[in-house]
Amino acid sequence: MPYPTAPDPSGPGPSAPGHSEPGPELRAELVQAALVAIGVAVSGVLLGLVWLWLAPRIPLVWIGDGIYPKDAEGEQAMGADGVFTLWALAFGAVSAALVFLFFRRGGVALVVGLAIGGVLASVIAWRLGVWLGPEAGIEAHAKAVGKGVTFDAPLKLGAKGALLAWSFAAMAVHLGLTSLFGPRDEEPAQPAG
Repeated sequence: MPYPTAPDPSGPGPSAPGHSEPGPELRAELVQAALVAIGVAVSGVLLGLVWLWLAPRIPLVWIGDGIYPKDAEGEQAMGADGVFTLWALAFGAVSAALVFLFFRRGGVALVVGLAIGGVLASVIAWRLGVWLGPEAGIEAHAKAVGKGVTFDAPLKLGAKGALLAWSFAAMAVHLGLTSLFGPRDEEPAQPAG
């Protein structure tokens, strides 16, 4: 009685070594993830403009021997970080909801696209806000406006962990939406017993 033999690994077939080409489904998923990452990253421009518009300004004044905050007890610096973080969380939640509504399913590639896009969007927003914000050269700006005149300090993000807020919110919301409304796997039929 002949025994069944294993397929020849050097012959054609899916088990041939060195021939691990991704299937069309994987390619489509990777393209979708790249599009999501690019779309989310570009929307960082909007976050940067919102941050620039809503972040509290730190008033400075040049008095004699130095430049000092006009309000010594002000919390504007923390307010700028808080505004950035809260809006990044909101943008992350909205981007995840839009991705879920558009694709109607989960997938590792989409979540990775959301995460990468969220970090890129946050960096774009941060740099854009700083670039468009008040002048960065404090001493030159103080000399230009003169002694005793109040001017705004440059916009800056002190808590760099805020750059991850968009990604965390996007991944959490997408996971929640997928678990609540995503397609379900069919349960195996129970044997009659």
